[in-house]
Amino acid sequence: MNETTQTQGTLRSEARIAHGALHRLRQDLFVDAFAFRPMPPLEDAKISRWVPWLPERIRHWARWLPHFIVGFFAMCVFLATFSMSYGIGPVRGVLSVGFSVLVSAAPALTLFRPVGAFWLSLSGFVMSQGVTTAFSSYSSYGGGYRDAAFVTHLAVMTLVVLRTRPRLAVEMWLVTFGVGAVLTVLGGGGMGDLVPVAFFFGVVLVSAAAVRAWREERRHVVETQTVTAEERSRRTLLEERALIARELHDVVAHHMSVIAIQAEAAPYRVENTPPELATSFATIRENAVAALAELRRILGVVRSEDPDAFVDSDPEAPQPTLASLDSLLDSVRSAGLTVEAVITGAPRPLPQGVELSAYRIVQEALSNALRHAPGADARVEISYVLGGIGLRIVNGVPSRLAKPSPGAGHGVLGMRERVQMLGGEMTADHTEEGGFEVAAFIPVANTVGENTA
Repeated sequence: MNETTQTQGTLRSEARIAHGALHRLRQDLFVDAFAFRPMPPLEDAKISRWVPWLPERIRHWARWLPHFIVGFFAMCVFLATFSMSYGIGPVRGVLSVGFSVLVSAAPALTLFRPVGAFWLSLSGFVMSQGVTTAFSSYSSYGGGYRDAAFVTHLAVMTLVVLRTRPRLAVEMWLVTFGVGAVLTVLGGGGMGDLVPVAFFFGVVLVSAAAVRAWREERRHVVETQTVTAEERSRRTLLEERALIARELHDVVAHHMSVIAIQAEAAPYRVENTPPELATSFATIRENAVAALAELRRILGVVRSEDPDAFVDSDPEAPQPTLASLDSLLDSVRSAGLTVEAVITGAPRPLPQGVELSAYRIVQEALSNALRHAPGADARVEISYVLGGIGLRIVNGVPSRLAKPSPGAGHGVLGMRERVQMLGGEMTADHTEEGGFEVAAFIPVANTVGENTA
């Protein structure tokens, strides 16, 4: 009983496998067989990489080189088969020309309808048997029709595999030589000639399928790497924006607190305050308190659980400003970086957002110097100029090999985000001496107004 049940289960499993194979065969070769699938031209990047010495105009036409090659092959097939029709009479000549058109059209059709081209080529493959028999006594080429059809059909199947998917190699091989075996049996011939041809076709198609599979795998790897890099960059940008939002919370919260306090105290500074004015001040205070509550709620969402080592770990501590620059320099000096600071212009209080961003830019640039340029000297230049503040942090050539850092480039991204948020400009690039330089300018529209507030 157990053996019978096991046998039935095996048969059902084999039936499902066979049904799945026939379903895939039907989907690949019969459903929308003549669907329009044009072959795209080569990418400009590939042409520029392969033949960079070609002029721009010629490189534009070189994108269509595969189409020209296939078209030239189709023309050669037509001329070769057409030349076999001399001396066989007008009626047979017309039939020979029709056969030549049928055989040569299949390669050209692979550029637009690859699966349909296979069926057209298979038709020429089948007709070649009868054409060879009918014209062998009239044409000196004898079996040339059949040989031309065989070679063309092999070329068409190879092109179809390269254009579609690897499994079509097996499916087209089975259909072709299944039809060939039936025709051989019906014609009373032997299978001796068909077996080596089938083996040769199989070797060529398997090779084409391997090339196609390699190309698909390579394209998949490139796409995966591209998506991974984009996701990593997007995630880094979002993390940096969350960090900036968390740090600017104290700045905004300070101003909102001042607004709430002044709105609450304003009615007591004026005698006989009109009720409408008192109501307006009360509304202002309520809105300011509500805004503070929303800020704290948002801060809880974006707050990082593992802040960077250089960022203050105490969430209740005030945000740093350029007045804290000396302590920052002392900390990086204790970490092994030789750094000097030069301040030009008259130092003056700046808006808290500008002070915070300037401090973080200097901090991140020095942190990058520690990570990527060990043993190098660094220089920090801060310029208080009319209309804003200029920053320049430059480090020299490292004296020893830097350890690999998985976050390379993310610090520069964060600095750019800070500068762009404040409407400034920034450059970050290697120096001619082999070091690295970060230069930024942050505009300040009205410092006095900010201080008064």
